[in-house]
Amino acid sequence: MIRRFFLREANMLAAIILNSIVIFALYFPELEDTRWLINLDHLFIALFTIEAIVKIRTYGWKGYWSSYWNRFDFTIVLGSLPTLLTDLLPIIPDTSLLIVLRLFRLLRLVRFLRFVPNMGKVLNGLGRALKSSIFVVLALFFLNILLALITCQFYANIAPEYFGNPLISSYSIFQLFTVEGWNEVAQSVADRTGHPFLIGVTRFYFVMIVLLGGIFGMSLANAVFVDEMTMDNNEALEEKIDTLQEEIRELKRMLSK
Repeated sequence: MIRRFFLREANMLAAIILNSIVIFALYFPELEDTRWLINLDHLFIALFTIEAIVKIRTYGWKGYWSSYWNRFDFTIVLGSLPTLLTDLLPIIPDTSLLIVLRLFRLLRLVRFLRFVPNMGKVLNGLGRALKSSIFVVLALFFLNILLALITCQFYANIAPEYFGNPLISSYSIFQLFTVEGWNEVAQSVADRTGHPFLIGVTRFYFVMIVLLGGIFGMSLANAVFVDEMTMDNNEALEEKIDTLQEEIRELKRMLSK
């Protein structure tokens, strides 16, 4: 039974991956109207529909619907069905976006993570890391908003493409936080200020943004995340050290006698 389960899941995952490749190919302009690719995509839709029907007949509607994965698959299949009618009924609006939804079926790969050694510890560590990092992330978010508004106030007219409004400014500040091309942004804004004193102040201001948000803030978030992820290893090491210390104390007592 277990072997049949693995074979069935492997076959369906292979079909999902192949369908994803077909969808990927259909988004190339030179291939989007290729008839055999479109027909192959429709064939996969029919295959997934038959899979859902067979499961419903096998487990019954109640048993089928009790599985979250089955609900997810059924929703994706149902959303993909209008794609089959596009050739028959031209009045139906473009459904090309719907075929992308089937890519979410790749999440079924997650089901195999339970067979990965120590995956439970990894997931627990990931959960702790996300909980511990949320306050750091929120702090960085509000810092981003604050700096975005300040920078927008002073440089909106000088560099509107970077700081023309709060949304654009927030994106540019986040770019500075990631230290991605920050020197280009800073130099571009500084060159437009004109006055040597303002050029120096502008450069200093953007350097402080990079240091505060990019180096200190992002590094702190990474440190908290990594520390929580490795806590299980630290706890195991502490247990071994405690055991070793207890054995040493026991050995000392024996020698003293």
